[in-house]
Amino acid sequence: MKTLIATLMIAAPLVAISHSAVAETAPKAKAAAAKKAPAAKKATTTSKKGKAAAAVAAGGAGAAAVVAAGPASAALGTEELAVAERVHKGRIACELGAYVNVNADTANPGYFIVDGRGFKYHMSPVKTSTGTVRLEDKAAGAVWLQIANKSMLMNQKAGQRLADECMSPEQQQVAEAIRKNPPPSLLDSK
Repeated sequence: MKTLIATLMIAAPLVAISHSAVAETAPKAKAAAAKKAPAAKKATTTSKKGKAAAAVAAGGAGAAAVVAAGPASAALGTEELAVAERVHKGRIACELGAYVNVNADTANPGYFIVDGRGFKYHMSPVKTSTGTVRLEDKAAGAVWLQIANKSMLMNQKAGQRLADECMSPEQQQVAEAIRKNPPPSLLDSK
């Protein structure tokens, strides 16, 4: 927990600095775009600042949306997109009054923004051999695991669970069905 707080204290000023840098470059980019409008439309960039400048040059208002959407992500294969379709979305209640918000990233099909109290991750689906839904943010080391009756969020780098016993309405129905009619134990022999 101390590490998380320290990280947030370090990251907050950096985020503020980056937002002010984008705000300062927006008027300059708009003026440059007025001079070089045809050239700005043909240019393609892959960096965040380059995208923000291109968006300002193209339309002006879209720059903040491009920066807020995050980095461009690699296109997913058909298997990963199939996993993404099975992800439960929305505000998901967890144990001890915690919650996790799982929302599709509109700028990157198949990717998700997973956030809650003190964390925010940009996650991509990963195919598993067991059929478990798995989302990962490899840079942060975060993993969202979803099975039929519950989900959990783990930080592999810190070696801790951030949220456990998370259940969407669909998972609550499955958990209730298991409580009413428990499956046979693997240790029971007949």
